[in-house]
Amino acid sequence: MSTDRPRRPRRDDGLFLLGLVGPAGSGKSTVAQALQREGARLIEADTLGHQVTDTDPEVRQALAAEYGPDVYRADGSLDRPKVAAVVFSDRAARERLDRLVHPKILARIAASLDELRRTGFRGTVVIDAALMLDWGLERGCDAVLAVIAPPNVQVQRLMRSRGWTEAQAKARLAAQRDNDTFRAAADETLVNEGTVEELEDAARAAWARLRSRSGAVSRHP
Repeated sequence: MSTDRPRRPRRDDGLFLLGLVGPAGSGKSTVAQALQREGARLIEADTLGHQVTDTDPEVRQALAAEYGPDVYRADGSLDRPKVAAVVFSDRAARERLDRLVHPKILARIAASLDELRRTGFRGTVVIDAALMLDWGLERGCDAVLAVIAPPNVQVQRLMRSRGWTEAQAKARLAAQRDNDTFRAAADETLVNEGTVEELEDAARAAWARLRSRSGAVSRHP
């Protein structure tokens, strides 16, 4: 691994922690699912974030106070589009939300890793976190894999998968780190501009190389 990209000290816990980074519309989920099918365990910060906003009493109370009680739907889930419409145009509101939710997501990531260790899992754990670099979480990984794509491809994917307009997709991407930043932070980078099968094959090959470099081959998957 490159010495200018700090990673966690070698530990004999049987885990190979692979951080997955990249902007929206890059194909991170495809890579994560491909590695999961190979036996890796997956920790998704986005899923944990949904759990926090939907079930944590402190968070529910704070969001209902700020956005009104109807910010939670009848099924108890957060009206995320309503909150997003505010936080992507109001920096102070976004910072309040981040201060409230992010520590709880990080705590759940740590708890998930502790549970894997407790149950004796030995293998790869893929940590998919859009804000990994903001949190400095990559320093606690054994390796980091970036997934990027040409900006015009990202926009088209987001419009297709999330139903956003072109303007909405471009605005979300503009609020994130650019491809060069993700590439510089990673030990390997996949450029997703081909087929799904090509991306999955490239992901498996990169995974094998990263495990080999870290001395984690024996921990497969």
